[in-house]
Amino acid sequence: MTPQVRFHYQQATAVRRTQVIPEQLPDWVPSACAVVAEHLRHHGIASAGYPFARCHPLPDGLVEVEAGFPVAAPIADNGLVEPSTLPAGPVLAVWHTDPDQKLAETYAIAEEWMETEGATPTGDSWEVYHDLPTCDRLGTRIEIVQPITFVNA
Repeated sequence: MTPQVRFHYQQATAVRRTQVIPEQLPDWVPSACAVVAEHLRHHGIASAGYPFARCHPLPDGLVEVEAGFPVAAPIADNGLVEPSTLPAGPVLAVWHTDPDQKLAETYAIAEEWMETEGATPTGDSWEVYHDLPTCDRLGTRIEIVQPITFVNA
């Protein structure tokens, strides 16, 4: 699908957070989303959207990852599930829907679009899982959301 630019409003989230090597993400993210979903259900809090994961690269090859759900209002930190936010501002959204295509190829489409259109990332991207993850897979309808700014803006 064609990349789309839109404005993203700041969004409160409920997440689990950890540091992992990138190869552990496919196993950790679905289980983290399941824990957050159970926490929200137990406390009578409705999610305000689809599950997501956001990675923050660390210098030693690890990534700090947070995974969970957007919520209508900030939650209390209970040690297992923490409050966080997704940032406000312009974003580039690119859909990954081809199960035979590697997710890295979809990220490459976003990078190519930004280079061609004169946009630069303004923070770490996140993935929104439109197929609800199960404990053994992430699904195939993944929206990559990258905060951006335009170089000549």
